[in-house]
Parts: sequence; C-alpha cells; structure tokens
Amino acid sequence: MKERKLTFRQYMGNKGEDAAAKILKDKGFNILRRNYRIHNVGEIDIIAENGDDLHILEVRTRLNIGYYPDSAESVTDSKRKKVIKTAGFFVAEYNLYDKNLVFEVVMVTHDKKGNIKRIDFIPF
Repeated sequence: MKERKLTFRQYMGNKGEDAAAKILKDKGFNILRRNYRIHNVGEIDIIAENGDDLHILEVRTRLNIGYYPDSAESVTDSKRKKVIKTAGFFVAEYNLYDKNLVFEVVMVTHDKKGNIKRIDFIPF
C-alpha cells in the first residue's frame, strides 16, 4: 500500500498534537484516545484522564495570527458544540458519567521553520 504524503499543515498539526500529548503524559495524565471521531457528529483531538477529571482537548497549531487574534478564538461556537456532543458519545461509550468534564483548547505556536515555540492550555 502506498503511504499517503502529508501536507506541511497536516504535519504541523500532528506535531502539535504529539507535543500536547507529551506534556499531558509528563504531568501524569493518562491519554485515553486521540482523534476520537463520531461520523456526522465531530472529532476530539485528545481525550485525557487525570483523577476525576476527563480532559477534552481541541488542538490548534498556528504559525501566525492570521484571521483570528489567536488560535483559541479559531474554535468557533459551532466547533465547540460538535466537540461537546462528541464528548457525550465518549462518556456514554465508556460509562464515564462519574468524571468531571474539562474542555480545553491547546494553542500550539511554531516558527516558520516548524519549531514549536509555545503551548498554552485554555478552557473553553
């Protein structure tokens, strides 16, 4: 099977998700799933557990500011609703009703060479 080539944008997105997952692991979080998808509903980039908290993370990797003042603001109300609905499916699938849900945007900023310069976790 032929390997699919990633665009630079896809490569940087994956690199940002990997960096966010590593930070979480280093802080003692248990990564439960990455890229959890429900057809016609939505996707969650990272789902991590820390004690009684279930962290639902949308990772946004950016080179520059562009249209939005920062990458957290690029998570629109529509995207938030999709993430929340998808999280409901995950909670039901794994019977995690006793967990506190924490929704966050992970802002990953990199330079023109692709080096990650900053990672911020912002509640949404």
